[in-house]
Amino acid sequence: MIAEDHEERAPQGRPSGGDPPRQFQTPPHRKIIHVDMDAFFASVEQRDNPDLRGKAVAVGGSSERGVVAAASYEARKFGVHSAMPSVTARRKCPDLIFVKPRFDVYKAVSTQIREIFAEYTAIIEPLSLDEAYLDVTTNLKGIETATEIAQEIRAAIRSKIGLTASAGVSYNKFLAKLASDHRKPDGMFVITPRMGPAFVEGMAVEKFHGVGPATKAKMNRLGIHTGRDLRSQALPFLIENFGKAGGHFYWISRGVDHRPVRADRIRKSVGAEQTFALDMTDLAAMREALEPVIDKVWRHCETTGVRGRTVTLKVKFSDFDLITRSRTLPHAIDTRAELARNVFETLTGAFPFRKPVRLLGVSISSLGAAQAGDQDQLTLGL
Repeated sequence: MIAEDHEERAPQGRPSGGDPPRQFQTPPHRKIIHVDMDAFFASVEQRDNPDLRGKAVAVGGSSERGVVAAASYEARKFGVHSAMPSVTARRKCPDLIFVKPRFDVYKAVSTQIREIFAEYTAIIEPLSLDEAYLDVTTNLKGIETATEIAQEIRAAIRSKIGLTASAGVSYNKFLAKLASDHRKPDGMFVITPRMGPAFVEGMAVEKFHGVGPATKAKMNRLGIHTGRDLRSQALPFLIENFGKAGGHFYWISRGVDHRPVRADRIRKSVGAEQTFALDMTDLAAMREALEPVIDKVWRHCETTGVRGRTVTLKVKFSDFDLITRSRTLPHAIDTRAELARNVFETLTGAFPFRKPVRLLGVSISSLGAAQAGDQDQLTLGL
């Protein structure tokens, strides 16, 4: 069932707890769509190989050290999900079919999808290859409602690209994202201004953007399980327990989020990582293994012109525990040699490790505004 589509109306009154921060202050009325492709990587593989259709498919490595990058909905029924070790996925679903990822294909398909978006609006904020926000408050086709635009986009993706997408329509980004999750896969839902606060009240807190497993556990310990529970908390209490995020939780629990859709959203980081066939304990071997990872990151920097000041080393151990170590320089890193030197110094400073190392990754952040066009926030896998 699709709710009736209405334009946003300014909130009546203001909840107690002080003035909202700038991103929550009342903007012009908006109509926002969040489009999320359904099991994107796996669906592309099923589209391109008819033998995989209707079957449990995992995109990723099938070896003992492999990790699932994406899972079809047939596989998800068995509890298989992204970032799961392949051995665990195989145990949960013995008939699981592993397919090697084809990131060049996924990126090409993503470009086709964005071309469809661009027929309706220039205000597109990609979040990854498979999802984006669209501001259609005013649109290029003069269509009256955001609901109709979302329906047309989903139909075009199905007919032109052969894939399905879910869409959420609402008056802010937070609710549009919740709405797109509400009818997945291959569904659509609209949250109107009248529906917004009540819809949020009934949501489990783990459905909220920014609430991961650790935050969920802390909220639950404090007796906060739903949006209604969250809304009943005072702003000082939430800030005391969750820091800056407490203010975010305070406002979104009231259905308030006036962040604009940013077509010029600047990429926050670029990174690459490598999972090893055998666990590593030797520093020299780790340095050698990091060379192609550094190459991958720097190649992207050179291609796009992006430069950054913060270097982060990611280390995942054999038991899947994860640590990161970062260093921020007073200037942007301008050569591959400088990047490598900072990565190796960070690695040496963190060494020795108490456990064998399964994965190493490198990323650059604090990026300068002089970067070029590619806006995909996607870890560049090797």
